Amino acid sequence: MPVEIKEVVISVNPGDSIPSIAHDYGHFWETLWNLGANAELKAKRKNPNILAPGDEVTVPPIRVKEYTGATDTRHSFVRKGIPAKLKIQLFLLGEPRRNERYTLILDDKTIQGTTDADGNIEHFIKPNSKGGKLILNGGKEEYPVNVGHLNPIDLTSGAKQRLNNLGYDCGDDSEEETDQYKQALMQFQADHKLPQSGELDGATRAKLESVHS
Repeated sequence: MPVEIKEVVISVNPGDSIPSIAHDYGHFWETLWNLGANAELKAKRKNPNILAPGDEVTVPPIRVKEYTGATDTRHSFVRKGIPAKLKIQLFLLGEPRRNERYTLILDDKTIQGTTDADGNIEHFIKPNSKGGKLILNGGKEEYPVNVGHLNPIDLTSGAKQRLNNLGYDCGDDSEEETDQYKQALMQFQADHKLPQSGELDGATRAKLESVHS
């Protein structure tokens, strides 16, 4: 008797995204993102790559397709996959780190390359990659790379993560609105000619999201 595979609801952990969850369960990411049961999540988060810990994602059972073929004949099947792409842009003192050699270690794979004229690094990765580290300056600089750990910008932790990535030191990426976070926010606002309120108002949120992306 065949085993019945039922719909499941996944509670999101740090590092999870729609593509990573879909990959783990054998789906295309669009299948989960466009599922009616996930409509509220889609409207709330808007980006399949940015979820918050505790979000819930409904995963439907795999749709089984049947094929017929002649016996005593070899049949080949190819599983379609959709790779994810990691994009990183490097700056030093406000200037792109252009044409710079790097080593990127992700999971069990080592990638070596050179940044482009705008300091960009782009590589296709597994949808469920958890990250690794980036090595620069001949091994003198080493930075952690956490894939899928960016929280939504409407959370304080998400704002802190983006500010930290842009060089505005918030000290941590907790949900606490610390004095250091407010100072970093004010510096960001000053640099972008916004009112220096130290609050993540609508204009600041939009600018932060735009600059970070």
